[in-house]
Amino acid sequence: MILLNPQLQAFLAVVKAKTVHGAAAAIYITQTAVTQRIRGLEERLATTLFIRTRRGMQLTSEGEALLRYCHAVQELEGQALASISGAGKNSTIQVSVTGPSSIMHSRIIPQYMKVMAKFPNLLLRFDVNDIENRLKSLRSGECEFAIIQQEDLMPEIQYKLLQPENYVLVCCKAWAKRSLKEIIREERIIDYDPSDQMTFNYLKHYKLYELARHDRHFVNRTDSLASMLLQGCGYSLLTTEFSQTYVNRGELIVLNAGKIYENKMALTWYERPEPPEYFKALIDSVD
Repeated sequence: MILLNPQLQAFLAVVKAKTVHGAAAAIYITQTAVTQRIRGLEERLATTLFIRTRRGMQLTSEGEALLRYCHAVQELEGQALASISGAGKNSTIQVSVTGPSSIMHSRIIPQYMKVMAKFPNLLLRFDVNDIENRLKSLRSGECEFAIIQQEDLMPEIQYKLLQPENYVLVCCKAWAKRSLKEIIREERIIDYDPSDQMTFNYLKHYKLYELARHDRHFVNRTDSLASMLLQGCGYSLLTTEFSQTYVNRGELIVLNAGKIYENKMALTWYERPEPPEYFKALIDSVD
């Protein structure tokens, strides 16, 4: 049972393969046929879906919107097959969610595991991602749900505000006798990547930004970041939940008198006119 017409099947094949040649091989038709189907689809929609680049066929913003539509149709197809006696016993529904490591480990994955138990045919892909490209992943159709900063919300996106995460400034225990201003003035920040502004936001909030060095170390895994902190490579911002274990063991200390910074997050998705039951369950399960 395939709900997508041949033009949309060709469109998805080009998205996946990045070339007309690869798409043709994947769906067993000629390159000319793929080109004709894409051209016909663009004429029907009165828009351009792809641009040719050195990296292959890249989606336009209109193409990204169509890709989200195709993914929604595929979800509906999986749900329909799963509901048909016999034919749907082995059918599966795939959903991807991307979010930062702290909230994914503490809330999203534990709650979604309960939803998985309720929907045996639901396959979830958890993309633990501390780099600020999650909104792009949602817009391009790479995921159905994304956890993003509240200030990054856009009008066309549906969202649910989540309970904020509390962050504290931390460093190694060897610096316990040093003053806060000395550490900020002399030591480097450790962050996830150049797009990560969390520590800078904290410093600005508490009027410490002008004292700080702005050349930073980067490591895109929380456990590796913690290891660098333990070795005295710099200071950073961690969630109170993640840092507490290290603080209790006396390996890290909390700076700035334990003052917290609230990171306001939102669960985001694109609207479904008639969202399936599992989709609503995933939204309702987290707070």
